[in-house]
Amino acid sequence: MASGGGTIAALWTEVNRCGQSGDFTRALKSVNKILQECKDDVTALNCKVVCLIQNGNFKEALNVIHTHNKVFGSDVIAFEKAYCEYRLNRVENALKTIESASQQTDKLKELYGQVLYRLERYEECLTVYRDLIRNSQDDYEEERKTNLSAVVAALSAWEQAPPEDLGLPETSYELCYNSACTLIGQGRLPEAMKKLQEAEELCRQSLSEDSDMTEEDIDAELAVIHSQMAYVMQLQGRTEDALQLYNQVIKLKPTDVGLLAVTANNIITINKDQNVFDSKKKVKLTNADGVEHKLAKKQMQAIDFNKALLAMYTNQADQCRKLVASLQSQNPGHPRPVLIQVSQLCREKQHSKAIELLQRFSEKHPESASEIKLTMAQLYVVQGHVTKACDILRSIEDLKHKQGMISALVTMYSHEEDIDSAIDVFSQGIQHYQKHQPNLPAHLSLVREAANFKLKYGRKKEAISDLEQLWKQNPKDIHTLAQLISAYSLVDQEKAKSLSKHLPSADKMSFNVDVDELENSHGATYVRKKAAKVTGEILPKEQGQGDIKKKKKKKKGKLPKNCDPKATPDPERWLPMRERSYYRGRKKGKKKEQVGKGTQGATSGASGELDASKTASSPPTSPRPGTAGSSNVVPPRQQKPATSGATRKKPQQKKKKGGKGGW
Repeated sequence: MASGGGTIAALWTEVNRCGQSGDFTRALKSVNKILQECKDDVTALNCKVVCLIQNGNFKEALNVIHTHNKVFGSDVIAFEKAYCEYRLNRVENALKTIESASQQTDKLKELYGQVLYRLERYEECLTVYRDLIRNSQDDYEEERKTNLSAVVAALSAWEQAPPEDLGLPETSYELCYNSACTLIGQGRLPEAMKKLQEAEELCRQSLSEDSDMTEEDIDAELAVIHSQMAYVMQLQGRTEDALQLYNQVIKLKPTDVGLLAVTANNIITINKDQNVFDSKKKVKLTNADGVEHKLAKKQMQAIDFNKALLAMYTNQADQCRKLVASLQSQNPGHPRPVLIQVSQLCREKQHSKAIELLQRFSEKHPESASEIKLTMAQLYVVQGHVTKACDILRSIEDLKHKQGMISALVTMYSHEEDIDSAIDVFSQGIQHYQKHQPNLPAHLSLVREAANFKLKYGRKKEAISDLEQLWKQNPKDIHTLAQLISAYSLVDQEKAKSLSKHLPSADKMSFNVDVDELENSHGATYVRKKAAKVTGEILPKEQGQGDIKKKKKKKKGKLPKNCDPKATPDPERWLPMRERSYYRGRKKGKKKEQVGKGTQGATSGASGELDASKTASSPPTSPRPGTAGSSNVVPPRQQKPATSGATRKKPQQKKKKGGKGGW
């Protein structure tokens, strides 16, 4: 008899009933009573583990399995053990448990696919799900197809593998969303945006049918789709729209810590070195518990890189160094932690130390040497050591024969006036193309640029071989032939004459040249004047009739103020006063008139002399030339205003009205 007054059979009945109703807490109590009587009952132990798993007590369930390991054996409870390890994020242990099981059941295969996906072994995971879909028929077929499409999306996003067309019907919003993620991995952003919009519509339709779902619940379910839409906008350069949509997702406060971390990280990448205060708030969302188990390794790596960059931009040098050291230990061959460390050193004006660090890393990790050496060259250019930068660039074997690299090297050597080194760069590039890709457009264009460069700097002899090579490839190229003749004319005139025979005659050459456009082009030395347009009919000129020039009408000059037009003007008015015949000089001891000085409104003592009414009647001291007899007419330049400020009557001031108030 069991304690508590019930028999074991009654307790098993209770366990069965609670299991069917989903009350696993009561079922666990009954199982514990059974185990008090039968400690090593395998069925009771198995039921206890299942009840603990259903209640979310994975650690306790795993402890029960380990405690009674000898009772269970190897295969009895392999699925439950692997599932507990998987849920406790002990993925490697779960994989070992599954692989050690002697019999691979369908449940173990399902879990095996989940474990492989978490371990990012996508190719093996794809094979497992294909086998499951092919060999199983139950109610979980839709979920398996969804998982299979998620694997395909991960292969496209993280491994850039070309996706296979598995013929999966996009009947649910999950399948449509995974298809959009696959398109994003391929770089087909407009198509991905359309798929995401379709997924949003399908999600709204399916969730609106459930009466228990509120609008807030639907928005929370759509948060993943909206965040992915914002990511597509960000890739398309629509950062303002993306930022607005990201912030809407953050305001919803979704329970998925992985979604919050990715959204916050993307906001930080948009902010960059601006809006640092907002970025420091968002970076806290990336530090939530369990984030590392929700995201892929590359996603976590990108978040850690952005944390280090944010620490650098906020002048937290010690924090930046700690994060970089952690990144280097996790990814010893990755160049980005070293580049962040070099950026921090450059901010501290330690350029030489940064170059030494890059040199050591390139020697240890030659697979990343190209990117590192480009950074070294940039630092040398910043310091003004252009020749050293050229030496570094020429040591990059993968890039030194690229057209862009040749162009950069020639430009830098030209800046340093090292024409010989620039020509050597051209020669090495031409030899490389002649050996591996002869007579291709890239090879011929390089030869032409080399010839033009040599002609520009007066290296006629060196340019001749390049021009001859080009002319042999295309004998009808008149421009190249003309350049070749021009070069030979300074070196070998006989050769130039013999080559000039290949030029076509002027009659055969048809130049479709627009003369007006040529004259109006930039750099034209002579521009033909255009004839003025004449309205109306142009009459033919008679013989002997010259051109009649139109006489320009002279404008009447303006007369000075107070000028009397009837009076004869003073013939000496153009001379300075001292050079005029009637100038007698100033009397000694006469003070200068203080006219216009003093406070506003004040009048000087010479106001009587300034009165025109008094001086107009007095005759001049001596007769002036140009005046008739005793005429009192004053020349225009000598005339003074008719009225003076001294004779004007001041207006009477009105008396201020007195009153209360002061105004």
